[in-house]
Amino acid sequence: MLRLPDAHRAAFKVPYGRLYPSVDAGTPLLTGRIVLSVGDVVTARLLAAGIVPAVAIVDGFTARNVPVAPVEIPGGRTIRVSNPASTLCSELTDAIREGLGTPPTLIVVDGEEDLAVIPLALEAPEGAALIYGQPGLGVVIATIDPEHRALAQALLDLFIEE
Repeated sequence: MLRLPDAHRAAFKVPYGRLYPSVDAGTPLLTGRIVLSVGDVVTARLLAAGIVPAVAIVDGFTARNVPVAPVEIPGGRTIRVSNPASTLCSELTDAIREGLGTPPTLIVVDGEEDLAVIPLALEAPEGAALIYGQPGLGVVIATIDPEHRALAQALLDLFIEE
């Protein structure tokens, strides 16, 4: 298991991609692309717009402690994993790899899914669109490319092994 030290939390408050005020504002960029989503609200809004993510990662909450309606991926499968807050567990990374191999897949996290953007960015195919919520600001859409992978690796390097 990898844990993010409190001293590095500020690095995750920066949007790593293009910031949009809402999911709807960014959906035109998603047409014809592999879409990957992290977060219950983002995933639910994508589905409402008719966009089925290849991999969606949710935890049943928004703003860390407000329960939301369960998300379902039509025609997809569900993988359940455990990933405590401020960590990245191999169980989550393995589920991401498995989900990318058999889309569409919903990964339901018991714990916290926020940091899943890192292994998702590292494992996703080139050109995929990664979309996630940025609290209080909107949503971020990032295109997976070598630059974004390098950024994800730099963020992963901030973690410590436990």
